[in-house]
Amino acid sequence: MIFGSLIKKKDKVITLPETASLEEALSVLEDTGYRCVPVLDETGEIFRGNIYRMHLYRHKSRGGDMSLPVTELLKNATKFVSIKSQFFAVFFTMRDLPYIAVLDEDHKFYGIITHNAMLEMLAEGWNVNHGSYVLTVCVPDHRGSLLTASKAITHYCQIVNVLSLDPEHSDIKRILFTLPTDVDQKKLNKIVKRLTRAGFEVTEIQDLRTRF
Repeated sequence: MIFGSLIKKKDKVITLPETASLEEALSVLEDTGYRCVPVLDETGEIFRGNIYRMHLYRHKSRGGDMSLPVTELLKNATKFVSIKSQFFAVFFTMRDLPYIAVLDEDHKFYGIITHNAMLEMLAEGWNVNHGSYVLTVCVPDHRGSLLTASKAITHYCQIVNVLSLDPEHSDIKRILFTLPTDVDQKKLNKIVKRLTRAGFEVTEIQDLRTRF
């Protein structure tokens, strides 16, 4: 199920009724600065799709009738998730969208999950605000290799997060290990040395305290 904290609920979301005109939609988007907003049916319960500022500009620049209803330029009508959807279903459904609409158990519009909310949750899960260094380690795609690399690190400290960046069929995996805040330069050097002795290549070291 989706984490409730990710959802911006309906009463906090700017929406448009399907009866609004294209001109009205453009005015709302220009006033708010949003790239797009959800469009609901006349009852304010059913998600109809999204209206994008870029499509409105294109329509207007071509001499299109701006008094037409907003439904003329609706997009993403099938791009939504259920409040009961699993995290990965949400993540992959919304990857090309600024937000994804969330429907409740009765298929009524419940709210949205924005890209920013998703990124903030991933950053928190990755502990970028509470780690010291991120080591990029090349690990052979062999059984036990990840365990061996992990043991080399945990000889000196805990691991607060692990992430693999490489394609599924790569022979060498690039594994990102996030180290806790108590790891200083001296301990870092020992960890890198131990990984190297174990046959692993540390290709990059990112200091999270100076990442921006």
